[in-house]
Amino acid sequence: MKNLKGKKIAIISTDGFEESELFEPKKALENSGAHIDIVSLESGVIKAWKHGEWSKTIAVDVTLDKAKEQDYDALVIPGGVINPDKLRREKKAVEFVKSFFTNNKPVAAICHGPQLLIEADEVKGRKMTSFFSIKTDLQNAGANWVDQEVVVDEVLITSRNPNDLEAFSNKIIEVVSN
Repeated sequence: MKNLKGKKIAIISTDGFEESELFEPKKALENSGAHIDIVSLESGVIKAWKHGEWSKTIAVDVTLDKAKEQDYDALVIPGGVINPDKLRREKKAVEFVKSFFTNNKPVAAICHGPQLLIEADEVKGRKMTSFFSIKTDLQNAGANWVDQEVVVDEVLITSRNPNDLEAFSNKIIEVVSN
């Protein structure tokens, strides 16, 4: 297992994130030595979604108005139907995501998370995957969508759904450790 000691990773999320898609990568990255900040629209806590119902909460570490890309080595975008849809409406969230691409830092998105990448105009010409229901959205935005467990295109890491979480987390660790 690669060591991420000294690495700092932002997980951008808000209410309605898919529980496993935030908590499992967070745990894997922390177990590899990384420091994780939950970045969100407002301070307090955000609430997970699991099997069609509200679930666990997690504390927000940094609000988007204070978050700066230069403080982080990578960005993770969990899915859930609600989470990325709420985030892509927020200019600060879109700008925060875009800044990681501008500075060639790893961005990992799973499930519906790539909807935020569409809004940031960062999918055109990229090979990527996602939850099957947003395949057409990604293709219409210019992505080369493939049905694979995990896909890496330069600094972008994408996966399809919670079944891919182990491969997704391992690939984030591999890319960030290089």
